[in-house]
Amino acid sequence: MSALTFKEWSTAHQHRFEEVLRNLLPPSDIAPVRLHAAMRYSVLDGGKRVRPLLAFAAGEVCGAELKLVNFAAAAVELIHAYSLVHDDMPCMDDDVLRRGKPTCHVQFDEATALLVGDALQSLAFHLLTERSPNQDASRQLQMVKLLAAASGSRGMAGGQAIDLDSVGKQLSLPELESMHIHKTGALIRAAVLLGAHCGEEPGQEKLKHLDHFGKCVGLAFQVVDDVLDSEADTATLGKTAGKDADNDKPTYVTLLGVQAAKKMASDLHGEALDSLQEFGEEARRLRELADFIVLRKF
Repeated sequence: MSALTFKEWSTAHQHRFEEVLRNLLPPSDIAPVRLHAAMRYSVLDGGKRVRPLLAFAAGEVCGAELKLVNFAAAAVELIHAYSLVHDDMPCMDDDVLRRGKPTCHVQFDEATALLVGDALQSLAFHLLTERSPNQDASRQLQMVKLLAAASGSRGMAGGQAIDLDSVGKQLSLPELESMHIHKTGALIRAAVLLGAHCGEEPGQEKLKHLDHFGKCVGLAFQVVDDVLDSEADTATLGKTAGKDADNDKPTYVTLLGVQAAKKMASDLHGEALDSLQEFGEEARRLRELADFIVLRKF
C-alpha cells in the first residue's frame, strides 16, 4: 500500500507528467517554429491533468507499466488540449482566457490556433502507436479505436456540436446529460479505459465497472464545472466566469438550480464509488480522484 497521501501522489504525477509532455511535444526551435511554440504554449504549464491522473489511477488497478500509461495519458491530454484551443476560438465560444493566460488564438493568431488543434490531435494518435515489446498489438489497436470514438462525432466533437446547437434553447435533463456524456464525459471515460488497457487484460466485467465509474465522474465533472462557473470568479477559475450564462447556454445550474445541481453531483459521486466496490486497495487513487473531482471548491 502506498504511504503517499492523495496530494503527494497527484502532485508527484503532475510534476513527472509535465516533463513527459515537454519531451513528447516537438521542440519550439524546430520548423515550423511558430506552430511548435504554440503547441507547447497550449499544452504545458497549465491545468490539473485530471484525465492523465485518471489514466494513471486506472493503470494501477490493472498493474500497468508506467511508461505505457505515459503515452496513453499524453494522448488523452493532447486531445483535451486541442479541444480547448478550438473551443476558445471566435467561431466557437470566442474566449480570451484559458488556464489563467491568454487563449492560443489571442497569444498567436486564429490560423495558428486552428493548426495547433489539428497537430495536437494527430500527435495524440501517433503516441498511441508507441509500444513496448510485451504489449499486444491488437490491444494497442483497440486503444486507438477507443480514443478515436471518444474524440469524434459520437464523442467529444459531437457533444460540442450539440452544445453549439443548444444556445438559447431549453434542454431537458436527459438531453443535457446526453450532450455532456459526449462533450465532456467521453474523453474522461476514455482516460480510465486507456489506463486500464495498458496493464494486464482487465476482462469484460472489470472494464464494465471502470467504464461506469468513468461515466459517473465524467458527468459529475461537468455538473461541478457548471456550479463553479456560477459561483466562482475568473481569477479562481483561470477562465472567464459566467461565460455559458452570458452566451445563453443551457447548464445544470440554469436547469436545476444550484442546490439541486450540487445534489446531482453528490449522487453521481456515490454511484462512481459504488462502481469500485469489487476492487480493493488498488482502486484507492480512483476513489480519491472521484472525491477530488466532485468536492473541489464546493
